[in-house]
Amino acid sequence: METPRLPASLEVSGLVRSTGAAGGFAMVLHKGEPDAGTILVVGVDRDGLGTLYERLPDPTGPRRWVAVRQQQADSRAAFDDYLDRRAQQDPDVWIIELTVADVERSILNPG
Repeated sequence: METPRLPASLEVSGLVRSTGAAGGFAMVLHKGEPDAGTILVVGVDRDGLGTLYERLPDPTGPRRWVAVRQQQADSRAAFDDYLDRRAQQDPDVWIIELTVADVERSILNPG
């Protein structure tokens, strides 16, 4: 049985606040359905390149954030196009950008 989820808007708000508390910057790129929208996180590194994280099932426990796509320096537009397509295919999706040191360890999968 899957663990009950927080409303997407509340979870996004928590990610934004956690990022700010860690000294980073957060921005909502696409606002989705407040209660049940999927959340995609773009973690931006110090070179300005993004890594897309999506929460996926984990056989050992609750769903975990997993890097599913990496932005390449020579094809930045392809990454942005992919995000645009995801938002068009699923208008309920939330896409947020987090600029903070080690986004995966500090914000998405702490501990």
